[in-house]
Amino acid sequence: MSTFSPGAFAPAPGRGRLGRMLVAQARIETALALRNGEQVLLTLLIPLALLIGLTVLKIVPLSEPRVNEVTPRILALAVMSSAFTGQAIALGFDRRYGVLKRLAATAIPRWLLGAGRVLAALTIVAIQVVILGVVAALLGWQPAVTGVLWAIVLVLLGTISFGALGVLLGGALRAEIVLAVANIVWFVLLLAGGIALPPSALPGGLGAIVELLPSGALAEGLHTVLTQGGPPGWQPVLVLIIWAAAAGGIATRTTRLT
Repeated sequence: MSTFSPGAFAPAPGRGRLGRMLVAQARIETALALRNGEQVLLTLLIPLALLIGLTVLKIVPLSEPRVNEVTPRILALAVMSSAFTGQAIALGFDRRYGVLKRLAATAIPRWLLGAGRVLAALTIVAIQVVILGVVAALLGWQPAVTGVLWAIVLVLLGTISFGALGVLLGGALRAEIVLAVANIVWFVLLLAGGIALPPSALPGGLGAIVELLPSGALAEGLHTVLTQGGPPGWQPVLVLIIWAAAAGGIATRTTRLT
């Protein structure tokens, strides 16, 4: 028989509440991403430089006002940078250094590790959108107010879609390979994935293919809702959902802890 009654001593050992664990995990992932200089360069400084450069410098032929044409595509680039490239590289090196293996040995459920990364990605994307939106407004950006809610939906779908692709890449390959592939894919999608140039400006039938990529779907969808104020149509939404479902399903089978 125990000498002391239950609850006589504190703290009581045991697993914390799932909600608190999720918030704590997301806060740590967000802080680590914001403290990483390379991540900040990729997710914020480069999109900012492109936003200002493409608006001020008439390198790419765009209709006036240029900032209205540039901003939706730079927002799509910001989502891709943080949710795909940043997540893939971070996950790849976490696996290399044994971080995931150690976290999996704790009381944190494995699904919560992924959910924490997704929530962190959404937090970083929200920060990016606010900063880029303020700078674009200073440059004269006037988005269609009636399309803002649709833009939020597209950003959420884009973050989930690119996040699933980031987990798929970062969870299956070696960290060095992930680093190279993620940066190459980012560069290719920037130039020929419907972000720097609209699909209509690409030669031949390449534009139709680009619209089926998550980068092209997100960029075109954001451009439609923020410049015209109407719904994006079924194609961008369906493309993002399909990519998210396919990449997420494959990632659950291929992601390794080490």
